[in-house]
Formats: sequence, C-alpha cells, structure tokens
Amino acid sequence: MENTLTLYVRYLAKPGCRETFLRQLTIRREDGCLRYDYFLSVQNADEILLVEQWQTEEKQQAHLRAPHMDQLRRLKSEYVADARLGRVRLD
Repeated sequence: MENTLTLYVRYLAKPGCRETFLRQLTIRREDGCLRYDYFLSVQNADEILLVEQWQTEEKQQAHLRAPHMDQLRRLKSEYVADARLGRVRLD
C-alpha cells in the first residue's frame, strides 16, 4: 500500500448543525476508495473528523470532480463554519 493517499478533513460545524450536516451526506463507494470514515468528537459537539484513504492520488482527484461533490460543497456552505485538510504520512 505504498502508493496510497490518506487524508483527513477536520470539519467544524456551525453551532448545533453537526447532526443535520451528517444526516444529509451521501457516502458513495467510488473506484479507488479504500476508506471514507467520519468520527465525532466527544469534547466538541460541532467537530467532525473525516479520514479517507485512496489507492492513488489520481483516484482521489477524480472523486473531487464527481457530481455528488457539488452537493457536499452546498452542504458545507450551509452547515460548516471551517474545514481543514491534511495529509497523513504512514510508515
């Protein structure tokens, strides 16, 4: 799995919007997706962590161009105050 790409996205939902945001997400099984998991913070009721893993960076880039990503962008503008993306390097 040396060529895999692992990313995380830390979402900070607008106050009280975390559950509404999550209920409207549509998770799709996409070519090259190995993992696409959401985790909820117990310390911060508005925080969400997404961990996604892809076979290649090209597969992840194709995911960003998929039609359902327009819906995610709309939901983020409505329910998310901040989102931070990071790359995970695994040994």
